[in-house]
Amino acid sequence: MPKIPETIHELTVGQVAARSGAAVSALHFYESKGLISSRRTPGNQRRYTRDTLRRVAFVRAAQRVGIPLATIRDALAELPEERTPTREDWARLSRTWRAELDERIRQLNRLRDHLTDCIGCGCLSLDSCVLSNPDDAFGDRSAGSRLLPERKTPAPGGRRALPPPGEDCCA
Repeated sequence: MPKIPETIHELTVGQVAARSGAAVSALHFYESKGLISSRRTPGNQRRYTRDTLRRVAFVRAAQRVGIPLATIRDALAELPEERTPTREDWARLSRTWRAELDERIRQLNRLRDHLTDCIGCGCLSLDSCVLSNPDDAFGDRSAGSRLLPERKTPAPGGRRALPPPGEDCCA
């Protein structure tokens, strides 16, 4: 890892990439999403303050545990501008993210447990498929796919029209 002298207070995108392990394109993406910020030199080059390294480390750690970028951005927005996230910041935020992660784990376990019940092709040929069609309102009538009934008068543009509200489309 390249050492950057402490007398240098702003880093180039290449220096941030080399020190953080993030690709330059990832840094540009993070910036476009408001996770990090830079200033532009007169030659239109990006310059990042040193705290960007800690912010990138924070973002990458949160991503590794499955936190969406929008949630990470909201968390970073709570910090004062250009303040490096601290261990206490991480502890506070990770407590709030724990419930979200626990729910995702429950959902993944449920999907895993029902995986053997699904043939995986999406044709809904099983009596009920919690993966392909979890809210199957017509599954109790019979198994298999159903097409919408043909209309006598075509919809505008030649498409098949949907049945009027309240009329059963799959009878």
